[in-house]
Order: sequence, then C-alpha cells, then structure tokens
Amino acid sequence: MRVFLHTFGCKANQYDTELLREALEAAGATIVDQAPAADAAVINTCTVTHVSEGKMRGFVRRVARQNPGIRTVVIGCAAALDPGTLTRLPNVVGVVGGVAPADVLATLGLQSGHEPDGLRTFGRGSRAWVKIQDGCDEHCTFCATTLARGDRRSRPPEAIVAEVRRLAARHREIVLTGIHVGSYGRDLAEGMGLGALVARLIDTVSSVRFRLSSVEATEVDDTLVDLMRTVPERLAPHLHAPLQSGSDRVLRRMGRHWYTARSYRERIERIAAGLPAFGLGADVMVGFPGETAADFAETRRVLEDLPFTYLHVFPYSERPDTPARQLGAPVAPPVAAARSAELRALGESKGHAYRMGRAGRPADVVMLGRSHGRSEGLTEDYLTVSWSTGVPSATRFRAQLALESDGRLEATPVEDAA
Repeated sequence: MRVFLHTFGCKANQYDTELLREALEAAGATIVDQAPAADAAVINTCTVTHVSEGKMRGFVRRVARQNPGIRTVVIGCAAALDPGTLTRLPNVVGVVGGVAPADVLATLGLQSGHEPDGLRTFGRGSRAWVKIQDGCDEHCTFCATTLARGDRRSRPPEAIVAEVRRLAARHREIVLTGIHVGSYGRDLAEGMGLGALVARLIDTVSSVRFRLSSVEATEVDDTLVDLMRTVPERLAPHLHAPLQSGSDRVLRRMGRHWYTARSYRERIERIAAGLPAFGLGADVMVGFPGETAADFAETRRVLEDLPFTYLHVFPYSERPDTPARQLGAPVAPPVAAARSAELRALGESKGHAYRMGRAGRPADVVMLGRSHGRSEGLTEDYLTVSWSTGVPSATRFRAQLALESDGRLEATPVEDAA
C-alpha cells in the first residue's frame, strides 16, 4: 500500500506523523510524496484556529479531487474534537482522535508490526524533533489544544535518552518538543525537571546541538540559562516564549495565571543578559474579547522593550467549547487586523535590526538543504543563512556571517563544528 502523509500544525504534530510513518513502514506500506500516487492518505490536523481547520478541510477535498480513488484517514487534534462532520468530507474512511498508529493501521487494513517506543529516523535532514511530553494541565480560556490532547504526560527520561542517541547518529540538531514543554517531569516520580533532563542529554549524548521548542519564559530554570551561556554549541541560545498579551488584565481573562507582564519581562531580561547571540520569539494574540486600545498599547510596549528577533502574531480565533466564548464579543475584525499588522511590522523591524547586528560575527550553522541554487542553514540563534560557495564538508560547521545587499545573511564556512 502506498500512503501519502500530510501534517498541519506544530512540531508535536510533526513528530506524531513521523511515529506513524515508521509504524506504516514496519507494516509494509510505502510512503509517497504526492497524493495522486497514493492508495491512502493520512492527514494530521491542528485545532488552534478556525483558519487551520478550514485549510485542513480544503486540503482533504483537494486530495479527493486529485485522486478520486484515495482513502483518507483524518487524525490529530481536530479529529479528537470532531462532532462527526469530518466523515462527511469526500473519501474520508476514518477519523482517529489524536495519533494512535495501531488504530490508523487497522482503519487502513494493515497489521501493526510493533508499538512505537520512539523514532529511529526523522525525515528532516540534519534536524530532528523529539517529543518529551504531551498534554497540558493549564486551561487557557482560548485553547482547544488542551481539550484535544488531555492532561500532561511526561515520557520517562530513559526513553528520551535512548531515542536521542538513535537520532544523534544521523542528525546534528535535535529539537525537544511537546505541548507544555516547561512542565516536563512534574508528573514523574524521578523529580527530574526540564533543566535536569537537558543537562542529562548533554552529558550522555555527544556533539549534537539541542534546541527547545515553545516554552513558557517563567519555566526556563537557571540550569537551562547556564547551559545556554556556557555551552551554546550544545543548547542553542534561542527561546520561543509565548507572551500572548502584555496586559495583565487580558492575561487574567485568558486564564494565563502563572505570569504577569512584569514577571515575563524580568525573566527574559535575566535570560538575555550575558548571551552574545540570543534568538527570541513569541506568540502574540490580538483582538481577545475585551482587549482595549490601552491593553494593546501595553502589549506593544513589552514587545518594543524586549530583544525579540521575530514574532508570531495572530488574531483571536473563537474555538468551540472554550471558556473564552463566554467573555463577550471579540474585538472587531478590522481593528484586530490593524493591530496584527502593526505588531507584525514591529517584529520585522526588530528582526532586521538583529540580523544587521549579527553581521561580522561567528555562528554555529546546521545545514538545512538547498534552495534556488544556494545552500541554506540555521544558526544557533534561529537565523536562516545562505551561501553559494565554500560548501562545507559537514552538515554542521562554524561560519562567519556577512550582510548581503538584499538584507539576507550569508555564511562563510570556517570549520566543521564539534
């Protein structure tokens, strides 16, 4: 059987699809890159916004038009919350809430070969993801992902170490991901938190560079900060720390009770201090029910003051069964759109200024691949760089950065990284 896989959403979703890929291959299936060449399709879904769900539904219809005989299984977060409408999409033969490889295989008539205990390979070249936990015990009033994923569940550290060792043989960077990464270990008897886990991985798995995916700023402990400062070649000095709002009043309405604008600001300032290179991103939501012009101004002030290098800005999206629906009407769409555009422009401006400041300085680069005749790579502080000459002999190398006339950063390889 030939199977086409497609993923919407976060790195945790992408990891889940990789687990499913290995289970399908173990059952004798062949993974293909195009839906017209497939006998079946598995679509892994996201439920963060109504836009993401709309794109998924359109994609399922497009797959059916491209291949009228294909059998489609819809899985993931949107599937977990589906009230029964997904089965009415063309060619959908099954809906599997979450990602349960055995259930997907059974829906496709395949015999499960083994129960996955982690990945052996990852289909993304020099970089791989490892999911260290799933679920979330917080209840942000706007979030449907918690409803879809359930309570937090940390993987045993021994299983994570074993998986990382396997992947480190082929990949030069490993991203630690999950749904609430900063909560890692709180439900384990070992008492090992995120900082202790990363320190153990660095001690036991040599050479590979680790990176944290989205993590709450106030859950970045001193162990992690020290590792970024002392061994940035092992733990990338980069955080994607969701802010959502810089207004304490809006944060309370969002149910994000574990930090304030001040505590977020103070933690980021402490992390950034002493880091010569530091990539910092954030999710920022505008237009939440009750957000005033003054609330928006407070958010902008936080974003202006802190050393962000990129921003993910999006308008509030009402999700079924979430408490935010009871908080009144969201901000008018034209106002939310204007606020989004304003903050995106701010993020682009701050990112450009940061890239300008990186010119003439060294970087630790992991190769991503080639695009438009040029090689591309990713620095420790999450900058995409490119080069056309001096192709390195390794997929990870040290480089000197230079600013090109079009504003892009060019990397000149200096030596292979350790």
